[in-house]
Amino acid sequence: MPQPRAVVIGSGIGGLTAAVALHQSGWQVTVLERAPSLEPVGAGIGLAPNSQRALDVIGLGDEIRDLAAWQGDGGMRTPRGRWLARTNSAAAVERFGGPLVLVHRATLIDRIASRLPAGAVHTASPAELADPGEPGGRPARVTTADAEFEAELVIGADGIHSAVRRALFPGHPGPAYSGFTTWRVVVPAPEEPFEPHETWGAGALWGTQPLKDGRIYAYAAAVVPAGALAADDEKAELLRRFGQWHDPIPGVIAAAEPGQVLRNDVHHLIDPLPAFHRGRTVLVGDSAHAMAPTLGQGGNQAVEDAVVLAHHVAPGVDLGAGLATYSAQRLPRTTAIVRKAAQVARLMSLTSGPAVAVRNTMMSAVSRLGPGVVLRTFDGIADWQPPQNQRPYADRARNG
Repeated sequence: MPQPRAVVIGSGIGGLTAAVALHQSGWQVTVLERAPSLEPVGAGIGLAPNSQRALDVIGLGDEIRDLAAWQGDGGMRTPRGRWLARTNSAAAVERFGGPLVLVHRATLIDRIASRLPAGAVHTASPAELADPGEPGGRPARVTTADAEFEAELVIGADGIHSAVRRALFPGHPGPAYSGFTTWRVVVPAPEEPFEPHETWGAGALWGTQPLKDGRIYAYAAAVVPAGALAADDEKAELLRRFGQWHDPIPGVIAAAEPGQVLRNDVHHLIDPLPAFHRGRTVLVGDSAHAMAPTLGQGGNQAVEDAVVLAHHVAPGVDLGAGLATYSAQRLPRTTAIVRKAAQVARLMSLTSGPAVAVRNTMMSAVSRLGPGVVLRTFDGIADWQPPQNQRPYADRARNG
């Protein structure tokens, strides 16, 4: 039986993880990336226990944990520095079976891509879905400027503004603006030690987290109109918005090079898709369920998608049934997380003084009840287990 072919459109975290998982299960994989290289646009990423367990499935979990910084105790603060809530890393490990770890996106992308065979990734190759194909019938077709690929499976991993998603579901409204923009930067660590923190103000937040290599991953968000840009540069914009907040925030901003600050409006798929597949084509990651970053689960869910997909489309099984099972499992889970992230985003987006005061009082009160109450937010998310501990789909298909 010839080796089945899979084409992945997009080389982000979800696309590359799907490519590795499919390759390991017996697929011949081609990854098409429009950018000239695999160097990702991004800064740091937090990997919760759920995505680490998914990376364990493809043999990368321990390697990434070794390269990452384990998040220590910290908490949430006000712009003047008062602690609103404290986090307990030991309690999180006990509850969810592992820590949150932080790693640079470039490191994660490099390590995932290293598990693919030479020549599998084609950069500078913008791709278009020409035909989604039909399970049991014609193959899917993908075209680039100078080539055409036929495949038994196509994975759309082309991001928030996915062209593959539009081709599969042209009537869907697509992503909506969440109401806020984000900034991200990686800088050398300040001389003075600090505790990891996320600081919430009126319609704005700031986070400072350490990476294992001695640098700092910092991120910020603020309620602004869609498409707004700094009048001069984004470093100056951060100074205007956050330069008077507590230490080490002013020093972190000062350490950034002006062109180093990344800014992105946040869009999310608040209206869920009817399915994550059509024909022989399937969506993973932001293409399927873009979400606000307020739960830190966007990349984590993309990694989950990848291993669940590979689990259900093993070579030799009914592809249509496998894709339907993937949609049935992933759509309700990710829809719930998209909505929960939007709820947290609305709390962050409060701008009136009385509303912010009530929010802060609530956070402090919940924190005093103990770490278990705070961690409950991630029940059903961070404790997820991959389907590999169940009977394989191929066995179920053969044995009924």
